Amino acid sequence: MPYTDPVATTRKRRDQRQRVFLLSPARCDGERAEMVLSPRAGFPLARRLREPAGAPLGEVMSFMSGLYFRGKLTYAEAFARAADGTAGVLVITQDAGLRPPSTPVTAEALRQAARVDIDAGNPRYRRPLEESAGALAAGLGPADEVVLLGSIASSKYVDILTAIFGQRLLFPAEFVGRGDMSRGGLLLRCVTAGLELTYVPVVGAVRTGARPPKLEPLRRGPAPPPAVPAVASTRRTR
Repeated sequence: MPYTDPVATTRKRRDQRQRVFLLSPARCDGERAEMVLSPRAGFPLARRLREPAGAPLGEVMSFMSGLYFRGKLTYAEAFARAADGTAGVLVITQDAGLRPPSTPVTAEALRQAARVDIDAGNPRYRRPLEESAGALAAGLGPADEVVLLGSIASSKYVDILTAIFGQRLLFPAEFVGRGDMSRGGLLLRCVTAGLELTYVPVVGAVRTGARPPKLEPLRRGPAPPPAVPAVASTRRTR
């Protein structure tokens, strides 16, 4: 996907602190990616990807990742607070920096992205991310926040983003010790309950720790949603 700046023009409202979410991407070379990119695939999303207009990045990533990305996208869209004309949710891509979930992508663009390693030392990944994150940071005020919905256990996102956002880069403390599926389920429960997680700075966070208790099963019907489990912010994260 060729890089274009998604946040070149920013119109800020000074009466409200902004909160922008950055979503880690789904794999573009996994089993579900192969399924949707197959030229024999006949389901609607696969057909749209083969068309010149493509399909929305968020929809494609949700298909390839399943519960985890769907949870991240649903949660971020529910709780983002962005200025007029500014994206409140941005997806980290493998070769095009930060992109809004509405960005159209094609099958060929996904195949090209799959060839790019998400590694802080890889310039094909790093440079577009630095440029788009720098443009985002330039449009934010000192009190505005950037929340990473993704792992801080490795340097592939953290090294680049903390160098740009510093203490403004946060992550949910309740992610501590959880696997991808548990995180996705937790995020969807939060949206149902109308509750936000607790955001803490990535800088200085400890990155490994014990797994928290399993989530309660989702209830169906008119019963009230389950409470969001409380997780101490001092736990380590995966």
